[in-house]
Amino acid sequence: MKKTIITVGVLLIIPAVCGCGLHVTAQPLTTVAVQTNDNGQTCGYGPARIKITPLTEFVQADSEETSELRIYVDLLDEFDSRIKAPVVFRFELYEYVPRSGKEKGKRIIIWPDIDLAEPRSNNEYWRDFLRCYQFILNIGEEIEEDSSYVLQTTCITPVGERLNADYIVEYK
Repeated sequence: MKKTIITVGVLLIIPAVCGCGLHVTAQPLTTVAVQTNDNGQTCGYGPARIKITPLTEFVQADSEETSELRIYVDLLDEFDSRIKAPVVFRFELYEYVPRSGKEKGKRIIIWPDIDLAEPRSNNEYWRDFLRCYQFILNIGEEIEEDSSYVLQTTCITPVGERLNADYIVEYK
């Protein structure tokens, strides 16, 4: 009897000491989608959408004879955090057609693309205190006072995706 108790005791203690359980490995809590460009280089958290901020407006240029369009653009990742990224911006100005299913009328101006792939040029347009990009574009005589226009902004990401945003701006 004493021998049986010792045997049962040893059989119960050995698994407890040696650890007879499931082998658990650590798993990551989340997975992160990383964008890559055509060369396979990682782009990190990439731009997911853009937004033209309400600071955007027409202003009188320093020469007083011409006007400028100051554009403020938020570049947002998938978590709606404002980011800097090596992208290309394209700006177009259209006539505003009120009370229409399609607000954009005839295209008035298209500016040359602004390539922000180089860190120096990217930083030139970045306004850190606003956490957005600022662009100042010259306006010709094609626009009329007391009129509204549709500003279309296109952002081409490092992976070739195009992000668009429209904004109605008034010229007074």
